[in-house]
This record gives sequence, C-alpha cells and structure tokens, in this order.
Amino acid sequence: MDRHQGMADAGRELVSSMVLEAWDAFIDQAETVDLGRRSRLPGWRAHEICVHLGCWDDHHALADLIASARSGGTGTAPEVDAVNGRVTRAHGNASPEDVLAALRENREATARYLREEPVELDTAPAVSVVGRLPLLSVVLGQAYELAVHGLDLVSCGAAPPPPSVLQSGLAALVDVTGALAASCAIPGGATLATPDGGWAFAADADGWTVRRVAAGETDGPAVEAEAGLLLEAASGRINPVPAVARRKLRVHEVGGLLQLAPITERVPGIPGGPILKLAARTVGGAGGMLGRLLGRG
Repeated sequence: MDRHQGMADAGRELVSSMVLEAWDAFIDQAETVDLGRRSRLPGWRAHEICVHLGCWDDHHALADLIASARSGGTGTAPEVDAVNGRVTRAHGNASPEDVLAALRENREATARYLREEPVELDTAPAVSVVGRLPLLSVVLGQAYELAVHGLDLVSCGAAPPPPSVLQSGLAALVDVTGALAASCAIPGGATLATPDGGWAFAADADGWTVRRVAAGETDGPAVEAEAGLLLEAASGRINPVPAVARRKLRVHEVGGLLQLAPITERVPGIPGGPILKLAARTVGGAGGMLGRLLGRG
C-alpha cells in the first residue's frame, strides 16, 4: 500500500487553486495599504510583512525548497527568525513598487513550479522550517502564511482576507500537523471546525490523510471557532484562553488532542502549537475547569 501524504494526495490542481488564490488576495491587500504603517507585530510595519514574503535577488525561498526536493530532502532547516531579520534589514528601504514587484515575483515562482516542474517532485521530501515534508505540502503552506499575514495587514487598514483563503490556510495547517504527527510516529487526528466547514487529518503508520468536513462537524478531537480566530490562535497572534472562556473557541475531546501535544516538544514553534498546548493545559482542576494557561507558544 502506498504511503498517504495528506494534501499531496489531492494533487497539484487543487493545491494550485488554493495557493494562487491566497497570493492574489494578499497582493490585493498589499496594494491598498500604506506600507509604512505599523502593524500589530512588534517592530514590523506593513513593509516588513510584505518584504519577507517577497522574492528578492538575495532571497529565493521556493527555489531553495525545490533544490532540496531534487536532492532527496537533504540539507538543514533554515532558522526562520534569522532569515526574516536578514531579508527585512536588507530591503528595509525598498520602494513600495519594488516590494509589490517582489510579492508578484514570488507568486509567479509558485505558479511556475505548479505549471512546469515534474509532478514527481510534489511528493519528494523537502527540508522546510519544521522538517522534511512533501514539497507540495510546503507549497500549500504558503496559504497558511499568506492567510495569517493577511490578517496582520488588517491592523494596517486592509480589508480581511476572503473566507476561502482562510479555509485554505486551515487546510495547510491541518496538513502540516498531520505530516508531523506521522513523522513523529504519533497516531491520531483532529479537526479544525468553523461555521463554514473545516478540515481534518488522521495520522497512522501509513502516513496521514486530510479531508474537508462539513459545517458543524466536530466528531472526535476538534477545535471549533471562526476561521480567522483559529488561525490567530494557531499562529500565536492571540491568547486562546479568553476565547475559550467566552466560548468563542471550543475544544472537543481534549484527550485526543493531548495525544498530539508531544509534537510541540519535538518540533518547537510549529504552526498550531499554541492550540495543542492549550489542549495540554486545559485538563485538570476541580470539575475539569480551565486552569492557568499560557497563551503564546
């Protein structure tokens, strides 16, 4: 039996539509904001948010990933904070026109990969910031980053990302979590549920699968909230504890989520880590009441 590889099993056509829509939506947002305006991210303006997502003469993130996949997933994972710091410092004075051009070039590099590279590369392992993943899953991971940073741009005056982009971000989040569960030999699964539907993964010895779920489906371990709130909690943008207290974020079958919590110890800083840590700290106390929780992972 072939090993399951999550969204890579769904194929290039679906992933392409999700990722390129996310790029188009983010570029539309970037075109509407004052790039000099401060964002909610400490020390970052809209300028830095956009710069680090661009393709520059000295920064070709996707090309490096493709090279890693071609070489069988060799190499070491980049240190994301160091890379971001280098790129944003190097291009801190870039004009708005150059920043937008860099975003469009990265979007085109992604489209070119999906259009021209052999499909066999999609399931080849590539070294990403969270470890070795199928290259197509890493490409889909752009949708998560673009959705989260699209939400960041709202603090700079941009309109919110479209609901479909938020759903693509959740799909990417579920996919990478399933991949890491499989690579860590941690069987289990979880659903990220929203009023508009959501995504679920299941991991076992044969890999991991990802599927779309209908609105209101929370069978098994699940975290339920509006899509934007799930992404903000998963990325550490907000402390999820008040959202739980106000019942804007609900955790179902905590025990199943606890089974996945060791992923955060083996892969520190993973997307979704704050939600898994939330589950790990939700149990305990009289009557199972919410105890003292840490917010940001």
